[in-house]
Amino acid sequence: MKKLLLLLGLLPGLMAAAQTTFPVNGVADPRPGSFAFTNATIIKDASTTIQNGTLVIKEGKIISAGNGSIPPDAVVIDCKGKYIYPSLIDMYSDYGVSATQRAGGTFAFFGPQQFNSNTKGPYNWNQAIRSEVNAADLFGTDDSKAQPLRELGFGTVLSHQKDGIARGTGVVATLSGKKENMVILKEKAAAFYSFSKGSSTQSYPTSMMGAVALLRQNYLDAQWYKNRPEKEGINKTLEAWNDEQSLPQVFETTDKWSGLRADGIGDEFGVQYIIKGGGNEYQRIGEVAATKAPYILSLNFPDAQKVEDPADARFVAWSDLAHWELAPTNPAVFEKAKILFALTTADLKDVKSFWPNLRKAIQNGLSEKTALEALTKTPATLLKIADKVGSLEPGRLANFLITNGDLFAEKTSILENWIQGERYDINAKNSSELKGQYTLAITEGSTVTQYQLEVKNNTSATVKAQEALTTRFSTDGNLVSLSFSLKPTTKVIGTGQKDSVFDNKQAGALIRLSGVNYGASWQGVGANEKGAPVSWVASQISSTPATKDSAKQTFIKPEAQTVYPFSSYGTAMLPQPETILIKNATVWTNEPGGIQVQTDVLVKEGKIAQVGKGLSVGGARVIDGTGKHLTPGIIDEHSHIAVFSINEGAQSVTSEVRIGDNLNPDDINIYRQLSGGVTTSQILHGSANTIGGQSQLIKLRWGADAEGLKFKGADPFIKFALGENVKRTAATQGNSRYPDTRMGVYEVLNDAFQRARDYEKAIKSGDKTVRRDLELDALVEILNNKRFITCHSYVQSEILGLINIAEKYGFKVNTFTHILEGYKVADRIKQHGSNVSTFSDWWGYKNEVRDAIPYNAAIMHQLGLNVCINSDDAEMARRLNQEAAKTIKYGGVSEEEAFKMVTLNPAKALHISNRVGSIKVGKDADLVLWSSNPLSIYARALYTMVDGAVYFDRQKDSENRGHRTAERNRLIQKMLSATKAGVPTVQVKPTAQVVLHCEDHEHADGVLAADAFEF
Repeated sequence: MKKLLLLLGLLPGLMAAAQTTFPVNGVADPRPGSFAFTNATIIKDASTTIQNGTLVIKEGKIISAGNGSIPPDAVVIDCKGKYIYPSLIDMYSDYGVSATQRAGGTFAFFGPQQFNSNTKGPYNWNQAIRSEVNAADLFGTDDSKAQPLRELGFGTVLSHQKDGIARGTGVVATLSGKKENMVILKEKAAAFYSFSKGSSTQSYPTSMMGAVALLRQNYLDAQWYKNRPEKEGINKTLEAWNDEQSLPQVFETTDKWSGLRADGIGDEFGVQYIIKGGGNEYQRIGEVAATKAPYILSLNFPDAQKVEDPADARFVAWSDLAHWELAPTNPAVFEKAKILFALTTADLKDVKSFWPNLRKAIQNGLSEKTALEALTKTPATLLKIADKVGSLEPGRLANFLITNGDLFAEKTSILENWIQGERYDINAKNSSELKGQYTLAITEGSTVTQYQLEVKNNTSATVKAQEALTTRFSTDGNLVSLSFSLKPTTKVIGTGQKDSVFDNKQAGALIRLSGVNYGASWQGVGANEKGAPVSWVASQISSTPATKDSAKQTFIKPEAQTVYPFSSYGTAMLPQPETILIKNATVWTNEPGGIQVQTDVLVKEGKIAQVGKGLSVGGARVIDGTGKHLTPGIIDEHSHIAVFSINEGAQSVTSEVRIGDNLNPDDINIYRQLSGGVTTSQILHGSANTIGGQSQLIKLRWGADAEGLKFKGADPFIKFALGENVKRTAATQGNSRYPDTRMGVYEVLNDAFQRARDYEKAIKSGDKTVRRDLELDALVEILNNKRFITCHSYVQSEILGLINIAEKYGFKVNTFTHILEGYKVADRIKQHGSNVSTFSDWWGYKNEVRDAIPYNAAIMHQLGLNVCINSDDAEMARRLNQEAAKTIKYGGVSEEEAFKMVTLNPAKALHISNRVGSIKVGKDADLVLWSSNPLSIYARALYTMVDGAVYFDRQKDSENRGHRTAERNRLIQKMLSATKAGVPTVQVKPTAQVVLHCEDHEHADGVLAADAFEF
């Protein structure tokens, strides 16, 4: 009777009985919430499946999952033909947490700036560091936003406020639609970080490298704060930062390189981040795997572009076309690489695309087992909540799905999503047409009587035996009412069961039934013709459950993804050093031997092994140099290629930022400059600051990752700047950043080095309370001749001013770059001991170069300075050999000395002449074989080698052009076919070709902008 009374009150949305502090508004309706789901295929976890099993839940918890007994008070729900899975977990969500709004206008690189945080209270100096934010304090249920996630099968989310570089903590909560039933599983479940400053209107940082520096400084500040002097007071942001370090650390990134960049920060400070990826990690999966970092992967695959018009299609890069094809393989590539990952709905333009995209990932190689783990076990384990959710083990929350087939089959529907023992109808009532055949079983005591029920619509149905019986039937989609008159004679069909033999002529009193529509299964209570209570179940005669699709797999083999770098000019394998013998060439040695004709050079194990005539080595690759010229690789002393940002312009002194933190190995300019014979470049910070960021010397190893590009063992450099770029002009540019005059630039330098000197003195004194400052660390290195200056300079008075500052503090300006008035003060520069690096013949492009002359390089050379010709421009760098030749025209410099200005001289300026810059036994085999005299405008680089590996081969490049064209056409045809098939499309988005200069910068939102009116 107790069971019948419970059934009589059964309604959709049954919830587990639980104590609550919420007052009752009306009549209390407590229910024990005990259910037994029988005859189901139960997937306890990705590795355990139970056929024809029973799941028992009570009061929002799982009691058993298998073939155990059914409690007497349980509501029995027949799940024959159904599957039961654990509800899914999304560990990168902002559900229930309000988004912040950016205050005021957008940050202008040239214009009024906000230097300090406007956050009230004892918080961090930079408002993009928001460690004190706790999502649990902001969290609230929102059924309108929870319902779409429940419909996808999610029952639990990790939510945080997606704002800032340090974002505070996230909260793990269930997707209950009622506030009184909301369960927060963990108030502080993880700490979150990113490279985006979000809603912060504070000027700093404006660049990727600035964001990296800010994070690094905050790690140091937090360590210092633990043992700070009492006088320092309270900083709630640093307190929160320290408290959060024991939590899982989640770092949002936007692409493969920023993921590796984030991991590098973690390695520096002993933190293993969980990295939320950007979707193209498959392109460098080897490096990703080496991080040992777990990942969170979105299924936000790119839409096809509308490439029907060839004029539009030509603006789409091969890399974008290929990424469209390969992005769905990203999860499978992670699985193959054995990298732990979770899946998320984050970044999807429409969450309804989650399941179609997941099935696309499965078609492209992702196993269903790993997919299920990535949505259940893995996030639960990473968040240390596997004892609560993620599987159907006893004691876990009753968070589970009921489906009508294999979860990953295209035609499968999620019928119900139970969260904390509370039922949410997803497709139960709509999963099949109401019309159909049902088996009706009526239970009285131990006797079960079976009938056939045919439903025509929501107001018409008949109970059938030998003849159809008149039936009254109605449903509103939730509740079901059924009555009919008959007097069946029965025969026993086993212990306690009878098979009805209908005799319409003996129809008697009315049988009345009412209950709940569970879709393919209806249940309830009623009374028989004698008025005795009965229970009943009507089960739709099962069709074949949805199963895995038999569609052909479209998995793209891994070798199709192996392109280094991911460019149409990439290769399937990274170039490797070879044993190469170049025969009978004209060799420009840049050594005392000068230019040697009909000479051989042997390259072995990345080094120059022999230089001479008549060399012969077995097994060597022989290149005929007859009629050709072999030179050292060109070295560009001043370049801005291969980076994501070039200026951190928010402050006048930013010596803490490092170009090496934001290298872009995919920059096509690396390859283009190899084609012009460049093998080494100093990548400089821009000229927005008096003291800019730390430089990065690279070798142009096309295809290497960021670390592989770096010139290992080279001395570190830093960029300074003087003049118009630094001071700006308040009247025309709205500048509010000090300095605003050339006099102020001088004082910024004076102040910075005095602060550095005082800082170093305090450290040497043994004062343990000194806070480590990355900005001052770099300046102390300069004071101690451990870091060297390259200074953007034009006007003679400013050049002399910096020399005076340097000599006051006991260091040397290593190189004056640009130096277009260098010819005026060459004697003073020589006395100071600086190198110079200039343009060959640029002038007239801004006010402070009005005195520039094309004889500048020759004059400084004649006065005994070490003169370099630099590019400062990605296009000019491909013609530096020709730029060097101009010094012959303007000043009569000899051919050998002219060519040294782009080879040996910059090697000397950069302190790497022991490695590169000339052809000498033992030096790195960075060589270029030219078709003719390298100073000729007709000379072409035929081979460019770095460390004995051929990174540019003109003949191969020509041969590969046909393949590139064919591959591009294949991708366009595939995209056209997909468009015709009805896939989502977007208008063509021209692929940006980023060429950075000294004045280029990023807005606060990370979008590149340029004011390229000066250099």
